[in-house]
Amino acid sequence: MAGIIIPIVCCAIILYAVGTISRSLWRQRKSKPPAWPPYPLINATEEEMDRRHAELRDMLSHERLGPQRARRLWRKLQAAETGKGLIHEFHRDFCGHGLIRTERGVILCDIQDGHFPGPAIAAWETEDAFVDFFSRQSDFTMSGWDPAEPVFHTEDEWYRDNQRLRTRIIDRFL
Repeated sequence: MAGIIIPIVCCAIILYAVGTISRSLWRQRKSKPPAWPPYPLINATEEEMDRRHAELRDMLSHERLGPQRARRLWRKLQAAETGKGLIHEFHRDFCGHGLIRTERGVILCDIQDGHFPGPAIAAWETEDAFVDFFSRQSDFTMSGWDPAEPVFHTEDEWYRDNQRLRTRIIDRFL
């Protein structure tokens, strides 16, 4: 008798679970899709956007990378394969700045689609030149805000501070 009742009870439990899941999925399909975008849009004024940019700019560190960190960065890049290096974002379209090893040294360039280096913004062929340049850099100068640093500086608000190199990104690479 138990040989007949146990399979029937188990079958009933399975059918109940499948029915409950199916009903739940059916209700989800019939319901209206969520509003897009799934976050509130902000209609900020130009003054508000300028204020926010200035606020973010003022939060950037002015602490220099220093020669020791810059030298370690050069050596780590030299250990990479040609065409590889410090790419901190791997996604579609613009991925920010990267440092890529070349046959002749290292280039700073924009990265597209997570791995396609663009044309060189700047290039270094020797360790001393690279260390001299990067030892004086900070999050602020690498962000593009500092007009005294022409390699990184830009007036383009979209490009400024958009996925640029940072001390924490360099330290994570190291």
